[in-house]
Amino acid sequence: MSLFSHKSSKREWKPLEDHSCTDVPWLLLFILFCVGMGFICGFSIATGAAARLLSGYDSYGNICGQKNVKVEGIINSGLDLTHKKYVFFLDPCNIDLVNQKIKSLALCVSACPRKELKTLADIQKFAETNGSALCSYELQPSEYTTDPRAAKLCPKYPVPESAPIPFFHRCAPVNISCYAKFAEALITFVSDSSVLHRLISGVMTSKEIIMGLCLLSLVLSMILMVIIRYISRVLVWILTILVILGSLGGTGVLWWLYAKQRISASAVETQIAKDNLQALLIYAISATVFTVILFLIMLIMRKRVALTIALFHVAGKVFIHLPLLVFQPFWTFFVLILFWTYWITVLLFLGTTGSPVPNEEGFVEFRMVGPLKYMWWYHVVGLIWISEFILACQQMTVAGAVVTYYFTREKRNLPFTPILASVNRLVCYHLGTVAKGSFIITLVKIPRMILMYIHTQLKGKENACARCMLKACICCLWCLEKCLTYLNQNAYTATAINSTNFCTSAKDAFVILVENALRVAAINTVGDFMLFLGKVLIVCSTGLAGIMLLNYQQDYTIWVLPLIIVCLFAFLVAHCFLSIYEMVVDVLFLCFAIDTKYNDGSPGREFYMDKILMEFVENSRKSMKEAGRGGGAESRELKPMVGADEE
Repeated sequence: MSLFSHKSSKREWKPLEDHSCTDVPWLLLFILFCVGMGFICGFSIATGAAARLLSGYDSYGNICGQKNVKVEGIINSGLDLTHKKYVFFLDPCNIDLVNQKIKSLALCVSACPRKELKTLADIQKFAETNGSALCSYELQPSEYTTDPRAAKLCPKYPVPESAPIPFFHRCAPVNISCYAKFAEALITFVSDSSVLHRLISGVMTSKEIIMGLCLLSLVLSMILMVIIRYISRVLVWILTILVILGSLGGTGVLWWLYAKQRISASAVETQIAKDNLQALLIYAISATVFTVILFLIMLIMRKRVALTIALFHVAGKVFIHLPLLVFQPFWTFFVLILFWTYWITVLLFLGTTGSPVPNEEGFVEFRMVGPLKYMWWYHVVGLIWISEFILACQQMTVAGAVVTYYFTREKRNLPFTPILASVNRLVCYHLGTVAKGSFIITLVKIPRMILMYIHTQLKGKENACARCMLKACICCLWCLEKCLTYLNQNAYTATAINSTNFCTSAKDAFVILVENALRVAAINTVGDFMLFLGKVLIVCSTGLAGIMLLNYQQDYTIWVLPLIIVCLFAFLVAHCFLSIYEMVVDVLFLCFAIDTKYNDGSPGREFYMDKILMEFVENSRKSMKEAGRGGGAESRELKPMVGADEE
């Protein structure tokens, strides 16, 4: 407790007693930022971007399906295209990959060609039969085969069969091979169309099995979250045994190879043999030193592993008392999907907003000029900040519910729905704290993404030193982001406990984590490995069930793709659910550390912790008494557990 002054310890933690609004200025800033996001959406709609995106527009600036206003200096603009509702590209396969657009004259037509048109006569017949002129507006259908301008103003033939894209009124070729350059990797992989056909038919024929196996992975994830507390001790022993056997085996093999090489080298005196012998000796000594250090670390960490097991056991109880926690990933994913859909829609609006400007070819492009062209950057920052805000809301909700569970002595007195109570406290008091924490993550993400973009653009052009520096900066920013994310999560827990602002909560949480650094290391290493084994267990179980079921299907040849889909979905589901489990364990640990720091079990300062955590504390006290209060890192770390006023 040396990091806390006696005066600062007077500011008692009062879990769930005081509720006050935190970081209100940051909430106001976040609201203003969201208003700016709404302004971008409204501006793009008001300037006609929504109509141009949904209805489509031709190369002369006319919006299909409506009357248009004349654009100064542009021929064929301002036309009445009420009956021409579809955009047709004269050369749809001419794709500019650099500028990410189709380099072709675009027209508004009445109907898309539903069959291949091989000659100008076919194009003329289609126009006369369907009333849909596929050549430029200057030519009448009767002139298609006689006017010499038809070679430039009519589509490149053969005109591929096309169909309108739902909701977007664009004629798109039915044959995907038209976009060979755009899908070069896919075409290369499935250059044999029969392979593609068998892969797709395998997925379609086994769609019921795929859905069933996805549901199985969902059920297995939920079951594992409940029973993992019973198998946590077994998983820890598996980890310990594997580490011991791996390190001892590797070291033994290296020494054996050294001894064998030494015997053979004595018969053949060559420089290569001597170099190999020396290298083996260095490897063997290094492996021995590594094994000894590893054993010492495991010896020091052995008692802290017991805390990890106890926390996993209590986390299982939390999910029994708070079953709605299981569904938390669903709500978060649903809200993220809604926001991402909105963001992509507005992004598409921005791609068609602006003022009509003639380009080098005499056609119309819509460009934003002045400060408005920087709305893209604002929109991208909004994607990161609001996404992080949604994820932070999930963390605060989980933290609030777990804190309510931990600091309620009589579990029968828990609120009817602690999750909804936590959401209510979040909305009423702590949205500003969440906004501030998510903004800090955004400040780290943006430079990292910029550096990654620069690295991608300069790939193959920069020298080795610049490439190394870029990768080092990206790696450092990634590590900083992970550390801040972990600290933010603990700051949200501190806010849920004591209703303090973000900076105060982050400072208090950081002090607690530093005082319990070895325990944090044990939980983050052993705990993460246990959860990784859980993910592997779910993926392997789902994959095994998939192999057994798909093996009996005789309707298709290739069932590798359905199995890959199932395994990827199983891993995604397992990761989402077990990340919630990991979050609960982290919240429980901070609550436990605060509980043991400010309570000692005496009258008036009773512990809040669960029985199994109480047993861990008692065992730690016995070990401390046996070791003596003056010696060992263990006694120094456990000293605050005896009482907050002893120092």
